[in-house]
Amino acid sequence: METRFIELFKETLEIEADTVHLDTVFRELEQWDSLAFLSVIAMIDEEYDVVIEGNDFKKLVTISELIEEIKKRKA
Repeated sequence: METRFIELFKETLEIEADTVHLDTVFRELEQWDSLAFLSVIAMIDEEYDVVIEGNDFKKLVTISELIEEIKKRKA
């Protein structure tokens, strides 16, 4: 799941370089803005059928934490 999520994340934010990893702090990415936030929320909902509310999303820092939150909500 990790590799697939990273690929979807990069595709959603239109990141071409191999700069996104599990320990990436996604809010520090050059492409991160309010539109990226909404796009990632929509991608997670569409691909994983998981909704992460804004307040919960704000607590997440790394790609790994995003993945763990999705797994937790899918269980």
